[in-house]
Amino acid sequence: MTRFITLFLLFFLTIISGFSQNRYFTKTGLISFSAGTAVEDVDAVNKSVTSVFDLTTGQIEFAVLIKGFEFKRGLMQEHFNENYMESEKYPKSAFKGKFDDVAKINFKKDGAYPTMVKGTLDIHNIKKEVSVPGTIKVENGVISSDATFKISLEDFEIKIPGAVKDKISPTVEIHVNCVYKVL
Repeated sequence: MTRFITLFLLFFLTIISGFSQNRYFTKTGLISFSAGTAVEDVDAVNKSVTSVFDLTTGQIEFAVLIKGFEFKRGLMQEHFNENYMESEKYPKSAFKGKFDDVAKINFKKDGAYPTMVKGTLDIHNIKKEVSVPGTIKVENGVISSDATFKISLEDFEIKIPGAVKDKISPTVEIHVNCVYKVL
């Protein structure tokens, strides 16, 4: 009986490890954005982005805490959290989507593979369907994702007061970069 249980556990662990080989994860992804104008630079970065990517299905998810964005100036960070993003009320942002053509990506061969990901972007508790071009990179067995896209603050009901309207762009450029490890 003990031998049967040992064999069963080995079989079960082998199956689980086989499934996990197709799921990749990071807690150290990077999202940066630029929302400045000719009058002022408004740039921030968050280096604690969580993401899960399934190579088989092409499903990908991101989650980021809004308070994790760092600015060059503390006052700008304070205004971002309190006045614009209302991070106490809306503490995180997320994306859930799927790559269109994951079957065309050879995860065993080094290269940069242009792709398109479609899904739902949730910012400020507003969900919008988006389609974002990006690149999946494979280098020495390490998989990373990279994308740059723009969003409209108005689409996510983020209000810019008239006093700073000339300093903050109504369109924000977002850059996402994640390096994944096997889950």
